[in-house]
Amino acid sequence: MADLTDNTARHRYEMTIDGATAFIEYRKEADHVVLVHTEVPEALSGRGIGSAIARAVLDDARAHGRLVVPECEFIAGYIKRHPEYAGLVV
Repeated sequence: MADLTDNTARHRYEMTIDGATAFIEYRKEADHVVLVHTEVPEALSGRGIGSAIARAVLDDARAHGRLVVPECEFIAGYIKRHPEYAGLVV
């Protein structure tokens, strides 16, 4: 799986795989990050890329001591299915 990149200029976390980029748009605030939108290109669909980038972003938030606000329905659903991340939610 590709590495997670924080594209601060575009305010999104990215994973580029086979020339296509999946991303999660965010807004960083004082002690938390608001996860606004997740997008996985059609070329990458059905390969678990959405889950991989969600996991990587949540692990990154945990590693940096940040809480998250999951405005994105996909991220909110991912956290609901993976309660080990529930403690990160503001």
